[in-house]
Amino acid sequence: MFGFYEVAETNKMIEHENLDVRTITLGISLLDCVDGDLSVLKEKIYKKIIKTAKDLCATGQDIEREFGIPIVNKRISITPISLIGAGTCKSIEDYVEIAKTLDKAAKVVGVNFIGGFSALVSKAMTKSEELLIRSIPKAMAVTERVCSSVNVGSSKSGINMDAVRLCGEIIKDTAKNTAKQDSIGCAKLVVFCNAPDDNPFMAGAFLGVTEADAVINVGVSGPGVVKKALESVRGQGFEQLCEAIKKTAFKVTRVGQLVAEEASKRLGIPFGIIDLSLAPTPAVGDSIAEILEEIGLERVGAPGTTAALALLNDQVKKGGVMASSYVGGLSGAFIPVSEDQGMIDAVLAGALTLEKLEAMTCVCSVGLDMIAIPGKTKAATISGIIADEMAIGMINQKTTAVRLIPVVGKDVGDTAEFGGLLGYAPIMPVNEFGCELFINRRGRIPAPIHSFKN
Repeated sequence: MFGFYEVAETNKMIEHENLDVRTITLGISLLDCVDGDLSVLKEKIYKKIIKTAKDLCATGQDIEREFGIPIVNKRISITPISLIGAGTCKSIEDYVEIAKTLDKAAKVVGVNFIGGFSALVSKAMTKSEELLIRSIPKAMAVTERVCSSVNVGSSKSGINMDAVRLCGEIIKDTAKNTAKQDSIGCAKLVVFCNAPDDNPFMAGAFLGVTEADAVINVGVSGPGVVKKALESVRGQGFEQLCEAIKKTAFKVTRVGQLVAEEASKRLGIPFGIIDLSLAPTPAVGDSIAEILEEIGLERVGAPGTTAALALLNDQVKKGGVMASSYVGGLSGAFIPVSEDQGMIDAVLAGALTLEKLEAMTCVCSVGLDMIAIPGKTKAATISGIIADEMAIGMINQKTTAVRLIPVVGKDVGDTAEFGGLLGYAPIMPVNEFGCELFINRRGRIPAPIHSFKN
């Protein structure tokens, strides 16, 4: 039960500190939709999504209205489509047709994104999985709400470098296919190592095969609340700093727990997990960078940034796990450039580089996220950046991801405009020394020795 004081404090955080529930994500298994006939498969997928998600948005709006808690997004995640289409899709066009079906269903039920146009290829690719990956550039161009992801590595199986090389090419092609919108198709495509089965955040959400037929996962967010709390411990020691973050993370997660329980009860769908990530928006005061600067940095990217982010991430997890018995997904601090005004300002000031962002991903929950780079960047260079980030995830047994946007026709000094929650991003310089000979080797990088734990 939530006491009067807890409710009053929550209202204060909502009204003055940008607290929100970032997303209610309804996971839907499509395993029972498999059919050898593409037309029948599409019809089954469409009907399953419509039937399961028909009340999702209305329920979210009812909870918002009754409890006064902003719920920014209502979304759907589905079983990776490479599994559902494996016995049916014989061409790129077949997979594009499924993407169109997903987009149509998402529009009908009113969600802003549907994730799961995905392939899990950490060890090797089947022909069907390769076809899905090659269909991504066209699928992202002809749909509005479909998100795609490819898991190319894991701590147990290593890194599939054939898939890494292919993903560099696919990102380039996706950028070209959506060039008129500043290559926004790439904003809907994530490359993962150790992708979680229960992630509610786009663009990387999908429903793992170990999950139920349907499940409610909730992602909370509150950078503004954390920053406000840290203002009260300026100049104090690390103990006071950590306590302030933990207590705030607990309160934020409790809000997510309330929303998750209500959504689960009203929809008659089991509650899965709370993802207690700090996810920024372009709004002033809703920035991870500003939290790090409140901790004591002049600008994000300054010496000490990685240590400050490690502290923040760890204390968020410690506080959040006390507020919910089921914490999952990514859970930590997101550090996207385009969605965080403080990060954008740090890039423009010359304080934050791609290399420093890579170092920061060693201690945060995701990876190189929403980073705009020159459109002329080579596919092999993009694959090299992906390989570096996958190696961080593999060796450290954590989730890492890459969402790079090579903006066609733009270079360093220009700005890419995405709009909405995606915001805008300055084009960041990329190391132009070549890595083609490395990327063009065939096979996979083996799993590290500490993966042998059986």
